[in-house]
Amino acid sequence: MEKARRVSLAPSETVRVTNPGGSSPFVLTCDHASNLVPPEFGTLGLPAEDLSRHIAWDPGALPVASRMADALDATLVETRISRLVIDCNRPLDAPDLVPPVSETTAIPGNSSLSDRQRAERIDLAWRPFHDTIAEIIEQRLALGQETRLVSVHSFTPVYKGRSRPWHIGIIHDDDRRLAAPLISALKRLSGVTVGVNEPYSPADRVYFTLERHARSRGLACAMIEIRNDEISGATGQRKWADLLTGIFSNLEPEEARGSRQRAMGKSVQSAS
Repeated sequence: MEKARRVSLAPSETVRVTNPGGSSPFVLTCDHASNLVPPEFGTLGLPAEDLSRHIAWDPGALPVASRMADALDATLVETRISRLVIDCNRPLDAPDLVPPVSETTAIPGNSSLSDRQRAERIDLAWRPFHDTIAEIIEQRLALGQETRLVSVHSFTPVYKGRSRPWHIGIIHDDDRRLAAPLISALKRLSGVTVGVNEPYSPADRVYFTLERHARSRGLACAMIEIRNDEISGATGQRKWADLLTGIFSNLEPEEARGSRQRAMGKSVQSAS
């Protein structure tokens, strides 16, 4: 797995948007895309190897989301800060917004933070991430562009001693407009074990980004969780990105699919 990078970022650089004008109805987020800990935080009191573990990020999730965004002509919004600094997929009052413990690992650099230190972390990464998503969605809605929000994550094969048999999980609440056809398509794949609200559910407080930006606006949404040993290398990342791209392409409205194909056709023509 990739080692933790040591690059300092300003708040304007802690969120990255790929293809902001994407024609796809799907907007993708990668809430735990990076294991970067800016140097002002040191190593948060952890050995370097811990910053490469799943506690620091969602390994493999960003390559999958990036490949999907490229193939679908979708917009992708990603965090560029480790969730150990601040978890952008948590509400501001969550006890693990700045986690004192992740899985079973204590995070010394997150203990006894002052209100000012906590606010600085919010301003560094959490607020730019959510402000950016909100701005993109509002711009799309103002243009009458259909918008569906999908967050891409990965999970560990074993958590606190419990094995997780699912290759992929789809997380949803009572709005199943997107989740139901997605689950149905995945269950038709041979050899794939699909978790429905596994290994997490909204009751585990992992649905915040979708609640804040999609559910609050009545937009269809779903959360994808891929077991990280499935996407630890380029082959698995391509496999799952391509499988999901095919499914999402079939879930696009005909009008949106036609617009995307025309846009991509023009791009090919201009490049030739």
